Amino acid sequence: MATRDSTTRLNFTHARVTAFTCPQGKRSAYLWDSHQPGLGLRVRDTGAVSYVFQRKLGGQTIRLSIGDRETWTLAEARAEAKRLSALVDQGIDPRQEKAQRKAEADQARQEQARAVVTLGDAWDAYVEARKADWSESHREDHDRAMTAPGQARKRSPRKTKAGALYPLRDERLADLTPERLESWLVREKATRPAVAARGFRLLRTFLNWAAEQPEYRGLVDPAALLTKTVRRSVPKPRAKDDCLQREQLAPWFKAVRELPYPVHAAYLQALLLTGSRAQELANLRWEDVDFQWLSLTIKDKVEGARVIPLTPAVGALLDALPRRNQWVFSSTSSESGRMPEGNHAHNRALKAAGLPHVTLHGLRRSFGTLSEWVECPVGVVAQIQGHKPSAIAEKHYRRRPLDLLRQWHTKIEAWVLDEAGIPQPQAGAGRLRRVK
Repeated sequence: MATRDSTTRLNFTHARVTAFTCPQGKRSAYLWDSHQPGLGLRVRDTGAVSYVFQRKLGGQTIRLSIGDRETWTLAEARAEAKRLSALVDQGIDPRQEKAQRKAEADQARQEQARAVVTLGDAWDAYVEARKADWSESHREDHDRAMTAPGQARKRSPRKTKAGALYPLRDERLADLTPERLESWLVREKATRPAVAARGFRLLRTFLNWAAEQPEYRGLVDPAALLTKTVRRSVPKPRAKDDCLQREQLAPWFKAVRELPYPVHAAYLQALLLTGSRAQELANLRWEDVDFQWLSLTIKDKVEGARVIPLTPAVGALLDALPRRNQWVFSSTSSESGRMPEGNHAHNRALKAAGLPHVTLHGLRRSFGTLSEWVECPVGVVAQIQGHKPSAIAEKHYRRRPLDLLRQWHTKIEAWVLDEAGIPQPQAGAGRLRRVK
């Protein structure tokens, strides 16, 4: 069939549509259907051929593509042109209608994609978005909560157990219900109530975050999910009272000092003698230790950092440690170069001493309890340990200088060592020697 110019109108047939080509020397050409007004065929010099629609609306010519000739049949193209003509007759711009339909289709696809988002998908995005603002221990809490079961451990032949939130990982956000959360809590708290309670707190914060994100908004409603029934299922925290008693100090120190790991031994003793949180002390760097002015800078979760005295015994313990890297309590086997957690070493010492179980946090509790024997002011102990001020005077007026803290801290340390039967080092002795 011969090529046609833009004014040519013919009754479209399959043969005519198939034979239409672009004239030599032109970039494009049009052929118009005499059967269905507004329907045309556009061919380009590149070989692309498509059905188009063209009509006047409001004194302006509008033109839009219907679709590729190879995709649309002639009957389908005529039906679409007829539909578009009806829109024009109603004063509706088909281009706007097409854009609206596309937007609605895109929205439908997005909603469909959102509907299949799992809690695990959103959790991973949550951790990635928030981890820069978290402490290392807080990040580790989130990792543990989603730990997959059956994974190899770094320092144990036993496989990992599923984290508290792992059973919810494959749940679709849109499918979460109060009943599902309640059943999860009931099952988890039956074997590990403290872990279940911690997992719930992490989940609650995550759900509040997800509800604020555009990509998850509307999929979760924390207020509707975390009902009174669900909250009542959360295990109540039980007050812990594990701590070392006065008469247990001697066997405890003896067993700890006989540990085959000098770094662990120093860490556990320093934990008891400073009353610090376990992770705070484990994260201590050499730059945080001032042997000249006898102070320790502890990164804490309350003030961000606090400065406490470097007492004689603790100073001697730290000064005897090797300077392998930036960490005071270092390791040659861990990837981070930092000493792994001291729970196992402490449990070994407790067993050797025949003492009841005391957690690492129990050593922190022991510092506060034992300080009462020297009648140390409660506010002094709280400032050394990094507790939040409890009274108005403590919050706004009493920030004791380091020397005043040192006076009481040294007195507490001396009493503890005396009860343990350990000779007390002289103040400043730790500054005379540095182990490389």
